[in-house]
Amino acid sequence: MSNPRQWLDERIGEMRIALLTLTRLPLASVGEPAPTLAASSWAFGLVGGIVGGASALGFGVAVAANLPVVLAGLVAIAIGIVVTGAMHEDGLADLADGFGGGHDPERKLAIMRDSQVGSYGVLALILAIALRASCIGAIEQPMVVMCAMIATAVASRSAMVVVLYAMPAARGDGLGRLAVGVGGAQVTVALASALGIGCVLVAVPVWLACLVAMGIAGVGLSWLALRQIGGQTGDVLGAAQQVTEIAGWIAIVSWTV
Repeated sequence: MSNPRQWLDERIGEMRIALLTLTRLPLASVGEPAPTLAASSWAFGLVGGIVGGASALGFGVAVAANLPVVLAGLVAIAIGIVVTGAMHEDGLADLADGFGGGHDPERKLAIMRDSQVGSYGVLALILAIALRASCIGAIEQPMVVMCAMIATAVASRSAMVVVLYAMPAARGDGLGRLAVGVGGAQVTVALASALGIGCVLVAVPVWLACLVAMGIAGVGLSWLALRQIGGQTGDVLGAAQQVTEIAGWIAIVSWTV
């Protein structure tokens, strides 16, 4: 059994892998042997907290500068996109193009791999940003918005861990394949992070309703991916983050406005 120092070093290494995978923060690479992405997936939610925290900070500064709430929300969304390198938005766009433009699983996967963005992808991105900005603008209390930004960022990335655990990889390479092997321990920690952090930041009844909405959205997207391409890919994971976060925002607005 690992001693406490070794156990801590292993967890720090896994956290670094999660940060290197899900963000564009300037971090040094992890030494060999590096933890696997599957083993590191428990930290996806915590990485979401960092991304959400950066967005919330930007939102707070924008509001303090007397910007309208919707414009401050767009600033916060832009910060999140910069921190993550737009990887989740890119996944959503690729999924929309592939599912909308392909006639069979092979063609859908080929379109999703293509770096060009088509009309379905553009529309998906416009709707995703518009829905998040509209939800932010509908909430009048800036502190509620900032807390919700962090909580939904944590929970939506924890949802990615559940998708990895529950679905097979649709292709033999890519992020979805690299992360195969997520176990119950990683899922448990990810879900505990989403539940615990959300209950601290958001009123408990509101947050429980939010998690239900996010769960329904995640299950719906997973079902669609299974029917369309037979499993998950990195693009499916990115789309899952976006769709569940939007569902969370809509639930919060419906309970607080």
